[in-house]
Amino acid sequence: MDKKSLFLTHPEGFQQYKKMCMEIIRLIGGWQEEIQKPFSGIAAEDSLKESHRHPIAEKEGISFEKALKEVKDTIEKNRIKVEHPRTLAHLHCPPLVPALAADMLVSAMNLSMDSWDQSGTASHAEEYMLDWLTERYGLGEEAGGTFTSGGTQSNYMGLLLARDEFCRRRWNWNVQQNGLPPHFSKMKILCSEAAHFTVKKSASQLGLGEQSVVTVPVDDRKKIDLGRLEKILRQLKEKGELPFAIVATCGTTDFGSIDPLPELARVAREHQIWLHTDAAYGGALILSSLQRNKLEGIELSDSVTVDFHKLFYQPISCGAFLLKNKQHFRLIQHHADYLNPEEDEAAGLPHLVGKSIQTTRRFDVLKLYMSLRVVGTEGFARLIDGAAELAGWTAERLENDPDFKAVNPKPELTAVVFQYRPEGYPEEQVGGLNYTIHQSLLNEGDAVLAKTQVQGSTHLKFTILNPASGKEDIEYVLSKIKAFREGKA
Repeated sequence: MDKKSLFLTHPEGFQQYKKMCMEIIRLIGGWQEEIQKPFSGIAAEDSLKESHRHPIAEKEGISFEKALKEVKDTIEKNRIKVEHPRTLAHLHCPPLVPALAADMLVSAMNLSMDSWDQSGTASHAEEYMLDWLTERYGLGEEAGGTFTSGGTQSNYMGLLLARDEFCRRRWNWNVQQNGLPPHFSKMKILCSEAAHFTVKKSASQLGLGEQSVVTVPVDDRKKIDLGRLEKILRQLKEKGELPFAIVATCGTTDFGSIDPLPELARVAREHQIWLHTDAAYGGALILSSLQRNKLEGIELSDSVTVDFHKLFYQPISCGAFLLKNKQHFRLIQHHADYLNPEEDEAAGLPHLVGKSIQTTRRFDVLKLYMSLRVVGTEGFARLIDGAAELAGWTAERLENDPDFKAVNPKPELTAVVFQYRPEGYPEEQVGGLNYTIHQSLLNEGDAVLAKTQVQGSTHLKFTILNPASGKEDIEYVLSKIKAFREGKA
């Protein structure tokens, strides 16, 4: 390909781009007819061979059509079909069409959101969206935020700011300049035992170590036990430990459980502790018509994680970190003469790098903006409430079948954890049976479910996000599970 046709700035480049886009559209257009199962069932060792079938590059390039066919015959053929109604494993959604179209525009514009002179009005558009989000979550007039790659980064930022603000307030210590204070090993983070693993991961990356995370038992609905939390807090303080953050979970990964947010906020205030709410999963309820009340108390959080590539149906990646007092962003600010000099910010130029741990960052807000404009809040409510309704029906269906046991018979969000327990099957082998069923369904490609451990025994999980999934898909999977036990699968 001639070099002048490799970029959009040249007429030939635009024509090539248009042609390539049409080839991709044709490929995607064939999915509805070609996709019969959510997975090809390819074994991992064969998948490795397929991914290495073609060289990465040759001296002279090949045609786009040939390269695309290679991708179709190897990667696309053997991917997990996220859009299939029987892909029910993880918090991994089929993306909205307007978001997909916007994602193409985001890539073509190739803006970087770190400085005004790399993004222009896109910076103000992101701030506009963040103002809308903080208002929806009731965080107040002093709130702010930044877009992130997702829950991992947002949870990290919440604990980073909580750590540095605690050190500033207690010891007048600047972690940014001086590193961790002498007594850092006494600093503790509290969360439920069902909290996301990124709480411990963040603690280790922040130099506090996983030992700084104190997990609190959960009740029978997998919510943090408030009584145990308060007892543990007292015990920590009696030992001279320094609890500085509580992480509330608004939608646990396995069960979708939502911690009691108003009560946690009260405890945090009483002990002068930062409250970070991980609402990566459950934060979408802010747009629900029927379940918005489950987020009561989220407005009392010091910081909030929200993921849009879950129940907001955005292409990966798209998340946000929201902060009740945007002045806390000063704890991570750095100024570079070539990027965000202080005199620019004094003049009102929005250099967003000062609110992020990233420098180069995509204009992902456009995907959410276009989705909200096209679908509307009521449209989003129907999508979210529809998924929750199917989850409720699924749990009830399992409870009414003596061969199944739902661990959360009244799911709070859209996850249903269950176990196949056929009558007469040895109790000590039930976990192994469910593990084998999970692998069998995946290897056959008939259904992609999740598996997890409950009290040391393997359970299965439906994670319902796809609006295309219906009762018939649940019934199909359950029939496959039963057929496996009967030797008919």
